[in-house]
Amino acid sequence: MAASRVFSSLRSHISKVRSAGCVVCVECVHTGRSMFSADKALLLKLRKNTGYTFINCKKALEKFSNDITQAEHWLHDQAQKEGWSKASKLENRRTSEGLIALLKKEKIAVMVEVNCETDFVARNETFQQLVQDVAFATLEHHQSKTMSGYMKSMMSAEDVCNLTVPESSSVADQLALAIGRLGENISVRRAVSVGVPAEWHVGSYVHGPVSGRSRVPMGRYGALVVFQGGPEGQEEVLGKKLGQHIVGEAPLSLGHIGDVSCGESETRLLPQSFLLDPQYTVEQFLALQNAQVLDFIRFKCGEETQEQHAALAS
Repeated sequence: MAASRVFSSLRSHISKVRSAGCVVCVECVHTGRSMFSADKALLLKLRKNTGYTFINCKKALEKFSNDITQAEHWLHDQAQKEGWSKASKLENRRTSEGLIALLKKEKIAVMVEVNCETDFVARNETFQQLVQDVAFATLEHHQSKTMSGYMKSMMSAEDVCNLTVPESSSVADQLALAIGRLGENISVRRAVSVGVPAEWHVGSYVHGPVSGRSRVPMGRYGALVVFQGGPEGQEEVLGKKLGQHIVGEAPLSLGHIGDVSCGESETRLLPQSFLLDPQYTVEQFLALQNAQVLDFIRFKCGEETQEQHAALAS
């Protein structure tokens, strides 16, 4: 009876207002929510553009009367706020999955590692976009430096998080945004950048590449190798072969010319049997190519870094 009296009173009020020539905006009496609904086409577009859930996209469009630009800005703001909150709650959860990305431009190359909790998230395009953004931010940071000769810069997680993503906010802000979207702990592990003089080369290799729309090669393992010489015009091929060996055989140091191999436990690069042609050592293979390795860096996703090892030992 009470509901009947409410609706009767509402109809009477609307009739009086219409008689006065006014426009009426009616709210749903039983829910208190606006009868305005999100446009389906815009909902699908917003979902595709942002990656947020249909529920959140619908809420945003309803909030801003189908203004997709305002809705997208609001979603990003909300996700970032939620991301900072989630980041503080999830920071102690283990992140052993993730991706390593490589990016090269002329005589500069960078390699970054970003971690997450599950392989499922590592395959997500939102996460892969974050990894790509971190790689471009690291490259831009290296390019901003005055370079002379060989330059190698190892960057900690804190260093990387303070970088600025091209045409956007800081890496830390993008990290929070990704946590807000994906709902699990995500962390930047490390990054390295190298720049070489004109007569040197940087080879690279990523193992276990992921499929997706990223412009940056990504996988579970990565290697950069700095070298001189090699067959003219074949520097890219030689660099990839050396990178494959470094990923596969995991050398810990370069070693010296003339070093005698210790067999299967050998951890120096030059005396190791060359992965792609085991009849030669790496030193012998390089001699055949008229090349010389000067430095290398190898990343394995989720491995313990020297900083973490020191922290655990202290």
